[in-house]
Amino acid sequence: MTKGEKLTRLLAGIMPADPAAIRAAEQRQDSLAKPPGSLGELEEISIRMAGITGQVINSVKSGCVIVFCADNGVVSKGVASAPTTVTRAQTMNFTRRLTGVGTLSKCFGSELLIVDVGVKDPIPEELYDDIPLRDTGKIVDRRIRPGTWDISEGPAMTEEEALTALLYGAEMAEAAAESFDIIGVGEMGIGNTTTSAAVLSAVTGLGAEKTCGRGGGVNDRGFQTKKEIVDRVTEEYRKAGGLKAVLEETKDARVRAEECLRMLARCGGFDLCAMTGAFLAAAACRTPAVIDGYISVAAALCAAQIVPEAVDYMFVSHKSKEPGYELAVRELGLKPFLALGMRLGEGSGCPIAFEIIRGACDVMKNMATFEEAAINDEYLEEVRRGGCF
Repeated sequence: MTKGEKLTRLLAGIMPADPAAIRAAEQRQDSLAKPPGSLGELEEISIRMAGITGQVINSVKSGCVIVFCADNGVVSKGVASAPTTVTRAQTMNFTRRLTGVGTLSKCFGSELLIVDVGVKDPIPEELYDDIPLRDTGKIVDRRIRPGTWDISEGPAMTEEEALTALLYGAEMAEAAAESFDIIGVGEMGIGNTTTSAAVLSAVTGLGAEKTCGRGGGVNDRGFQTKKEIVDRVTEEYRKAGGLKAVLEETKDARVRAEECLRMLARCGGFDLCAMTGAFLAAAACRTPAVIDGYISVAAALCAAQIVPEAVDYMFVSHKSKEPGYELAVRELGLKPFLALGMRLGEGSGCPIAFEIIRGACDVMKNMATFEEAAINDEYLEEVRRGGCF
């Protein structure tokens, strides 16, 4: 099967959330022994889970965070506070659970799938594995080449490479969906807040003043350079009102994918492309996918440009401190349910979010209904009609 055929099959497999299951879940929530809406976002999470799986009662017993690792050529322009060697070091440290997402995953009992899609510095061959196995202490080798080109000087990659990376991401998500109830989508790549800002500007048509933050803590000079680069490389998209405006002209998912891949090839990264594919594949597999921070939400936004229904399968974990994050979340029509001041990336918000979603599902499953609790709920009729909160 050609790459184009694989893409077509992937996109064709994405269906909207199940409306009948959503209605049934809403009815069950209304029957649980509590004032309507009193569990807040936990209620909405459980209802959305029903739409994803097609079942009112769900459980989250196992979760996996997929971490896509790659370097970005734009780092040579001084837009990041850390050197590219950190990408290699942390990619290796993931395998030993020594990073933020590693320790949190270990704490909460979730697993990691580490994927090299373009780390610049060589990683020892003995740490690689070709098969996406969970927690083997290995890194899955899907390395396209040692980092992207510098977006300030031209395209980050070819469109063929962008497609390859997207399909690698889809492959990893499909493998994870076979064994896990929920997946998280994370990354590691020095310089990727610059590429993410460029992608967000390209999609929305907004300038760098709105989409750029300081990432891991870049100095004033680097921050100014970062904004200048983002505005320069996205100028044509911004003149057109953003990729989002361009895509309004067609509902053809394949055409939308080609346009989005063209944009990612110009100003994105291998990690962003792979993460986009992971979100699309999670939707095709009817598996909930958790968004982490800024890079993750930029990729989720790309997936939504290709197939808008993919958003039905996404949950936002935490509110990132990056300025453009809120813009991207608003574009998706979603909202985070954790406010912890986090800005690490890696997928570090995902293991925490898995536990929130697990709790929401367990309430739907195990909480007594008014009938089971022998409570007459007629006193809530006025509350249900609204206006009491």
